[in-house]
Amino acid sequence: MRLDKFLKLSRLIKRRTVAKDVSDQGRVEINGKEAKASSGIKIGDEVTVRYGNKLVTVRVEILHESPRKEQSTEMYTVIREQSVTSESE
Repeated sequence: MRLDKFLKLSRLIKRRTVAKDVSDQGRVEINGKEAKASSGIKIGDEVTVRYGNKLVTVRVEILHESPRKEQSTEMYTVIREQSVTSESE
């Protein structure tokens, strides 16, 4: 499954276009390596997403092609969530 599609279906990011933009800006990593929107995701991968001043790392548990709202949170397990300060400060 594509990274941008996973981020949208899992509801980590609300829209696929936003997920694509975030990925293309270099704010998403898969297993510690920078990832583009078209990168493949598989079960067991660790995905780190930086939104604003928050860094969230999740482990991919299940890949649903069209999950219902209650299934979307089953797609991943949050490993770590932390606040980060801006590097320009």
